[in-house]
Amino acid sequence: MSNITAQSLKNTDIQTIDPSALPDIRTVDIDIRLPRGERIKDYIKQMGGNPYFGTYGKYIVKLSYANTDLTINDALEVDWKT
Repeated sequence: MSNITAQSLKNTDIQTIDPSALPDIRTVDIDIRLPRGERIKDYIKQMGGNPYFGTYGKYIVKLSYANTDLTINDALEVDWKT
């Protein structure tokens, strides 16, 4: 059994990552018709098992997530109303 945890994936040193092993985040497709848990599993699968790193063209990007049910669309809507 693997000792990989979400925290260890999140804390991976970006200098040790092979960019060719990462998906380009522009190609990741989130199927909003799936239940939340299935969307998360599918997203992690598309991200190659590590949802914290991807590429955007030739650049490696580190992603982070808020512990909330608020979507990016919700957040932008709230921001525009204030």
